[in-house]
Amino acid sequence: MRDLGLTLVAVGRSALLGSADEPHMSDRSLGGNPYTQKEIMMTSLPTTTAPTSRAWPRGRRVLRRIGRGLAVMIGLIIVLGLAGAVYESAAEAADLRAFPPPGQLVDVGGYRLHINCVGAGSPTVVIESGWGDMSASWGWVQPDVAKTTRICTYDRAGMGWSEASPHLRTAREYAKELHTLLANANESGPYVLVGHSMGGFTLIVYAHDYPTDVAGLVLIDSQDLPASDAATPQPAPKPGGTSLPSLLARIGLIRLLADPLGAVENLPEGDKQAYAAFAVAPRGVQAYLDEGMGISAGGAQARAVTTLGALPLIVLSRGKDQEAKHTAAQTDLLQLSTASQQFVAGQSGHSIHLEQPATAVAAIVQMVEQIRPQPMP
Repeated sequence: MRDLGLTLVAVGRSALLGSADEPHMSDRSLGGNPYTQKEIMMTSLPTTTAPTSRAWPRGRRVLRRIGRGLAVMIGLIIVLGLAGAVYESAAEAADLRAFPPPGQLVDVGGYRLHINCVGAGSPTVVIESGWGDMSASWGWVQPDVAKTTRICTYDRAGMGWSEASPHLRTAREYAKELHTLLANANESGPYVLVGHSMGGFTLIVYAHDYPTDVAGLVLIDSQDLPASDAATPQPAPKPGGTSLPSLLARIGLIRLLADPLGAVENLPEGDKQAYAAFAVAPRGVQAYLDEGMGISAGGAQARAVTTLGALPLIVLSRGKDQEAKHTAAQTDLLQLSTASQQFVAGQSGHSIHLEQPATAVAAIVQMVEQIRPQPMP
């Protein structure tokens, strides 16, 4: 009986594993491999699992190195940013000490604008700067005009010495602010308004909205008015947001690049340094961007003014870098008044008050003398 049991066990084992002379069915399915399935599994497992087990530690080491590298980079950026912010803050404080406002800061409704008036006589000339410009850019013009009459330059909100404004940066808002500024500064009109570039939009609107305050208008290479059939402009966004350029200014990068990029204007000593200092300050950089976003809406506001009646008007245009479109736009400005005339600064590009200031002075003085009451014989 015991022998029969051993025989049955042997037969069963042979059926399960196959005989030595005849491969198992699974072996034949593998191309007649003489190894058993168990042996194949035993020999193949090391070739598939060993590399994976070694790859995981290497991958973790690489990830750790990358993480440490990123942490070092982020740390350096933070340190450099903090150092730049400290540098910029100290530089701004030094600029305020070195270049105090030459005029006065006047409240116009919760924020103050800087206005600088010199000279004596009437009518008073009021200067409106172009996009992103400030009162210091008139350093060649203001002293010479002051020999003839009183002249005021000012800084729009956020530019130069002026504080930022919460209101939209468009021509009509500038006109309102200027009107309030002149009244609160006790500067009596009527005025001769002088506007350069984008400032032309503002003064066209001002002359339309406050006609009794304006005795004459001088447009110095005013920006082209949009076409009458132009698409409706995008509304100007609310000013004072945080932009990448203003963030770069806050860590001093704009200040460091100002001289290499030629950001300093050709101006008299003192005015040149003040202009450079305030042009790179974060407030001025943000104000520049805000003004740019409002140019389209401001141009549409000026385009809506079709006539200024018989208001004396001088259009002073550049003689260099002319384009047919700009030439035509300058001529079209003459249609605003029945008492208009045009002059050309033949040796100047767009910034006539910097490139050919004597011509700008001559145009302003001519307007002053044209409307100034003549003495009795």
